[in-house]
Amino acid sequence: MAMLAVSFAVSRVKKLPPFLFPNRFDSTDTSLTKEDTLILLKPPSTASTNWSNIIREAEKVVGYPTSFINLRQCLQSDDLANLTVYLKKLIGNNHFQPQTVKKILYGDSKNLQPWGLIILLLCKTVRSNSPQPQLDKIEEHQRQLAEVTEMIRAGHLIHKGIINIPFAKRSQTSETITFGNKIALLLGDCLLTTASSMLADLRNFDVYYTMHSALKDLSEGEFFGERDEQNMPLPGKPKKAKEDLDIPLDTMSISANDVLGKPRKEWTARSVFNGIRLLGRGCQSAMVLAKQSRETQTYAYHFGCHVGLAWQAATELQTLTSDNKDQFCLASAPVLFALEDNPDLYKIIDQGKNDVKDVDYEDLKFNILKTDAVEKTKMLYQDHARKATAYAESIGQNDSVDMIKKLINTF
Repeated sequence: MAMLAVSFAVSRVKKLPPFLFPNRFDSTDTSLTKEDTLILLKPPSTASTNWSNIIREAEKVVGYPTSFINLRQCLQSDDLANLTVYLKKLIGNNHFQPQTVKKILYGDSKNLQPWGLIILLLCKTVRSNSPQPQLDKIEEHQRQLAEVTEMIRAGHLIHKGIINIPFAKRSQTSETITFGNKIALLLGDCLLTTASSMLADLRNFDVYYTMHSALKDLSEGEFFGERDEQNMPLPGKPKKAKEDLDIPLDTMSISANDVLGKPRKEWTARSVFNGIRLLGRGCQSAMVLAKQSRETQTYAYHFGCHVGLAWQAATELQTLTSDNKDQFCLASAPVLFALEDNPDLYKIIDQGKNDVKDVDYEDLKFNILKTDAVEKTKMLYQDHARKATAYAESIGQNDSVDMIKKLINTF
């Protein structure tokens, strides 16, 4: 699915009008080979072989390859020839786009977080009494829905790679960044427009409305809470609260004033806005296409949300505890829990009011590890993993559910 999404985007890039790009870029310069691009986009050295094996097992249950693993073959195809020229212009110019593409292909600390695969596995948990021709059509629509979910997610991540250049700081040296922004905007728009068209092709109003509500949340999430000049999230100032329980997984009931500064509530709200609800709505829509009951559709929505929240907590935990010195999200669960335990840490975060890169991440990480934030984040992951498993078991009991459990609990 993801390979189809990126292949489509690549084909569109080859047709982009020349006036969109600065004249100083020579489109005949192809000194960046496909092998160079593969090195640029290679997966992190910490990628788990065990995780990749489980993905392949899950794909066997579904019946066909669905994951980002197959994108490596796509990257070696001739379709990427022109895109490598564009990517070369971004290398060494401090643009987010190569990093963004790398994250889309391989995820943060694992090879991938297979949202489309999870949706298709969930589809296998329910049985339909429909005749075979109608069943084939349902399965085809479910696969298309899984592709749409991946496309929306990829398009959103690519858009997030756009760099803001304040007017006062614009100069000739910022032309490459502007060029990269154009690539990000065009690729992201291409994927999102295609996803919308594919949703319309399903000819199911309930699915169309449900998925677009998740797309709305992605947009609103970009304005949730305080942010720096690059729109990177900054945590709310810690508040003392008697209770910090889970909030509803419905964005209509989330108020920034009620959740910011309360670690578990703030983290859940930010995560739900930033894509978790998209996975939940994708799972829910899959059950709509399968003509399951309202109760099953609700279970599927909560299942998808809790799977996404479990993976989010696990990824943030791995990012913080890894040996690399890369910056981590200041609104991640370990940071929020550490601020609750030691509010004075907010002084370090204040350094990043204008740019999160100004924060002393090494000092912040050292102080976070002195609190119980890591243990609380582990408990957060375990809680959502347990809830996701319970919802999956409520929907069905078969090999597909067993594989879902493996995926949830592999971290």
